[in-house]
Formats: sequence, C-alpha cells, structure tokens
Amino acid sequence: MTLAEILLLAAEETEHHGNVALETFWYGAVALAVFGLLALVTASYRNVANRHSHKAEAYAKAHANDVQKAGHGH
Repeated sequence: MTLAEILLLAAEETEHHGNVALETFWYGAVALAVFGLLALVTASYRNVANRHSHKAEAYAKAHANDVQKAGHGH
C-alpha cells in the first residue's frame, strides 16, 4: 500500500455527508437545559427580602439614625 492509497482511504473515511443541524442539535439542547436550570435558581431568590420583613423592620428601627445620615456626600 502506497502513501497515496493511504491518503485516499483516509480522505474517503473522513468525508461525511450528514445533516449538520441534526449533529449539532445536542449542543443547543444542553445549553437550553443549563440556562433553564439557571433561570430556576434565579427565580428561587424572588421575593426573598419580603420573607424576612420582620427582621428588616427591626434593623431599620435599631439603626434609624444611621439610615438618615447615609447618602451621597456624607
């Protein structure tokens, strides 16, 4: 077997006539699943501050003077 025959056989084997959209479908499916899971994690933190409103009110009462002094330029 000569080098030319080996190269010819290698070129024939690597030649692939398939549907590229079907071959790359899984990249998009995995990305969609990952972003979906990240969206669920993000949505789970929705309205967390209101779950502990009693703590926020107690902190605001205890630090009322600090809150009034806070702001730009102080």
